[in-house]
Formats: sequence, structure tokens, C-alpha cells
Amino acid sequence: MNDPFPPAPEGWNKTLSDLNEELKRGERQSVGNPEMHWAREYERSQIPTTIRFPKKGDRLVVDYQPADSKPIGASLKGVNHKDLEARIVPSSIRRGPRYGGISFLFDTVDLNNKFKLTHHDQPC
Repeated sequence: MNDPFPPAPEGWNKTLSDLNEELKRGERQSVGNPEMHWAREYERSQIPTTIRFPKKGDRLVVDYQPADSKPIGASLKGVNHKDLEARIVPSSIRRGPRYGGISFLFDTVDLNNKFKLTHHDQPC
């Protein structure tokens, strides 16, 4: 499969956070592709090869298959998601028309270093 983006400039070492900080400082008017793609690829290149990447059914709960086979992070839900959500998010917000639910974003390295996989529902 051909990569739809041009190769990153020589020496590219910016992360998504770096791009966001440039945006906040006014050094950029917007952040889009291909820079976001290059930043993800750079971050992915920094992940140790021994790291296990998130998959549907993992850990807290990964209830979707990440679009990338080697995601730099994943959005997770609590095992007892509804109970946890009720404790964290006020009911007035949960009942609001624009509320779309709660999840927690973790990067892949932190998932491997700070959590222990105890159960996996889906085949790898």
C-alpha cells in the first residue's frame, strides 16, 4: 500500500504535542496533514520494539480496534464503565444533548509500563 503523504523532512522530530504547542504559541495557523502524519510516525518510531500495542478487548477496556496496527495511544473505558462514568461525570452533563460519553486516553508506552494486562477478550 502506498503512503498518501510525502516523506517527512530530513531530521523531523516533532510530536503531536510539539505541533500543538507551536499552534498555541502562534507559530502555526493550523495543524493538519502531512505534519500530523509525520508526528505520529515519529512518535511511533520512538516506541520500543518490545512494546505490545493496544487491541480491542484489552486492559481497562479497549472497545474498538485502533485504526493503526501500531497506535501511539488508545482511548479506553473503565471495566465498570457506567458506574465509573456516573461517579465522575455529573448527571446534568451526562443527560445533555451534546454529551458523547467519557473515555481515557493513554499512550502505548504508558499502557505497557504502568499497567498489567490481566485479561484479553479478543484473539491477537
